[in-house]
Amino acid sequence: MGGITPDLTRRVGELMREAAATAILPRFRHLKDGDIREKSPGELVTVADEQAEAIISRGLLAMLPGSFVIGEEAASNDSLTLARVADGDSVWLVDPLDGTANFAAAKPEFAVMVALLERGATTAAWILDPVADTLTVASRGGGAFLDGIRMSSPQAASPIAGLRGIVATRFLPPDLRTHVTDRFGAFASVTTGVPCAGQVYPDLVRGAVDFILFWRTLPWDHAAGALLVGEAGGRVARLGGRRYNPGDNGSGLLVARTDGVWDAVVHELFDGAPSITAPAPK
Repeated sequence: MGGITPDLTRRVGELMREAAATAILPRFRHLKDGDIREKSPGELVTVADEQAEAIISRGLLAMLPGSFVIGEEAASNDSLTLARVADGDSVWLVDPLDGTANFAAAKPEFAVMVALLERGATTAAWILDPVADTLTVASRGGGAFLDGIRMSSPQAASPIAGLRGIVATRFLPPDLRTHVTDRFGAFASVTTGVPCAGQVYPDLVRGAVDFILFWRTLPWDHAAGALLVGEAGGRVARLGGRRYNPGDNGSGLLVARTDGVWDAVVHELFDGAPSITAPAPK
């Protein structure tokens, strides 16, 4: 595919808003008992997730014939499908309703996310906040934008004691969770955040937080946000220092507004941690 055109950028955003208006927002705080089910232990899915994914998938395939869509609900962690993340020519990653647990609990922290990958590299990303009706867009080498306004992560240096962070502790191994949480006091503040990557990635770019730690890193949860942060001047990397790649479905991902913040946080949190070797500073 020869680049991301303004027309494609606009059409994908319109498609996401259509899915939100048709499948998601009419059901927000109006879900019925039969509209929610547990797809795996502790993981919810609603009819809104499934209908939104169907709308978005059909629309994306029509926009880019010959492409392939990997939607969270349809993929169900199928290894053959996920292999296309790393080697497909033009692959769409779709999270039709990120933050389903919040949505089901009538909380407004949810998002719709789409990323376009070419040969495993994320080339474009869209994150829609349906409640606020704000759309964040990024393209590789083209910058990051919130409703058309260029975004840039705050670049000013900060001491460790002044940093604010989010650590998603839910999936951390117990011994590592204990090690990390014991070090929260070194920072100005650390919370577990809201379980919605589509909310916290834009929050970091806006300057609401300085770093985010995830453990589970399914590609539809992180491809769009990682490109957004990278294009805004931040760093998204595995704990050993390797830059994030959506086709690498390993564990542990640290997101920071600058390289300096990333280096400082990884050493503060993981020096001496079980099974973790912190990288040398850049």
